[in-house]
Amino acid sequence: MTPWLSIIGIGEDGLNGLPPASREALAAAEIVFGGPRHLRLAEITEDRARPWPVPFSIAPVLALRGRRVAVLASGDPFWHGAGGSLAAELEPGEWRAFPAPSTFSLIAARLGWRLEEVTCLGLHAAPLDRLGPVMRDGGRAICLLRDGAAVAELGDWLETHGGAEMLVCEAVGGPQERLRTCSSVDPLRDARAPVAVAINLPGSGLSLAPGRGTDAFAHDGQITKGPVRALTLTALAPRPGEWLWDIGAGSGSVSVEWCLAGAAGSHAIEPRADRVANIRVNAARFALQDRLHVHHGAAPDMLAGLPPPDAVFVGGGGSVALFEAVFALASPGTRLVANAVTIETQALLATLHGTQGGQLLKIDLAEAAPLGGMRGWQAARTVVQWSVTL
Repeated sequence: MTPWLSIIGIGEDGLNGLPPASREALAAAEIVFGGPRHLRLAEITEDRARPWPVPFSIAPVLALRGRRVAVLASGDPFWHGAGGSLAAELEPGEWRAFPAPSTFSLIAARLGWRLEEVTCLGLHAAPLDRLGPVMRDGGRAICLLRDGAAVAELGDWLETHGGAEMLVCEAVGGPQERLRTCSSVDPLRDARAPVAVAINLPGSGLSLAPGRGTDAFAHDGQITKGPVRALTLTALAPRPGEWLWDIGAGSGSVSVEWCLAGAAGSHAIEPRADRVANIRVNAARFALQDRLHVHHGAAPDMLAGLPPPDAVFVGGGGSVALFEAVFALASPGTRLVANAVTIETQALLATLHGTQGGQLLKIDLAEAAPLGGMRGWQAARTVVQWSVTL
């Protein structure tokens, strides 16, 4: 197949920074898509220029399939650019890519930072809270921002999280490049796009291990306790790209831990409105709004409309009807983990273990607590956990 689409990365140095192959692909295109800044940098005449629609959509590009089309993007089109969105809708032979150095690469080169040790975030279209989980003393981050006003917003956010020095990088790689240092106490308020900020991160950040303390979550007492949650996540075994059904989600703590472990996302199903509100609070607290999808309703009725899962967690309300629905809807190879506290549900899990196999685990925990003038062991409710691969 002859490629009809050229995806071209361009920097702030415009045509002067493009290698010959990128220039040739650009010159051969009948129509060129890009943001107004990209089209201006590439000196595209009005008859060939097609600014991206607002809101952004790749549909106009796909509608020209078969014609000679080029798309301009900042730096590397496959790092927070349009390249991935386009490639997902095309066959491999339909397009060619001509990447340029990304803003992240250029800033790391200015500072002498090892890019593999830097957290690179696109905060131009994501909440600033996305920084929260990576905050740690000695850590480094480079953040793309939507505009100059976002620099002050980022400074205010950092100030509430321990404060930090900020290197504000404007128009990096072009003749108008400007690098300025400021503090989150008094962030720059005259920065201009395109802008990114490099930060030496403060704070202790989040533990990388599951089983985070219950005080990290909004909840009404209905929450899987940290040690049990750690065992649950071990049994669920999250992997990149995987999705979870969290049935009877309560506070959503298992969904949060699943997402923080690097999985793609979770569908949390919860019948109580007050607990749905807590799940939303926790999703925002950990900047997971785009990955933790909350469904207000009861299982099994809510399950049929959901995309198939890679893993299922039943944290509350387990019943014969629920498990039968999960068995019918889940694909072979899906991992199922269920926790039970009541005698009735524990008996159900024991029966299922007998018929379906898997592992049945009894979890007894006790915590030291005051007992008169001394201390004694205060036992938690026994949890029975059944895990199986369907």
